[in-house]
Amino acid sequence: MVEVLITNVKLEGHSEEILHFLKNGYPTLKINFDLEDFNRPYPCGHSILRIEGRCIDTVAIIRQLRKKGIECDLLDDKICV
Repeated sequence: MVEVLITNVKLEGHSEEILHFLKNGYPTLKINFDLEDFNRPYPCGHSILRIEGRCIDTVAIIRQLRKKGIECDLLDDKICV
């Protein structure tokens, strides 16, 4: 199973902090960030948080990230203009 979230995380140092936090809480998941272009406001300007594993509780992960002040949502199929 693979889940893809969009986030407002812009800095590599911040993404590494979030990865460390998530990997401690979910050691069986493969998690990585792809920092994107932020020329547009969130959600069109965003970074990608990719999560891979057998069982992913995206609701819990999104809730934990939002408690840390990070905007995040499941990636929708949409075109930003």
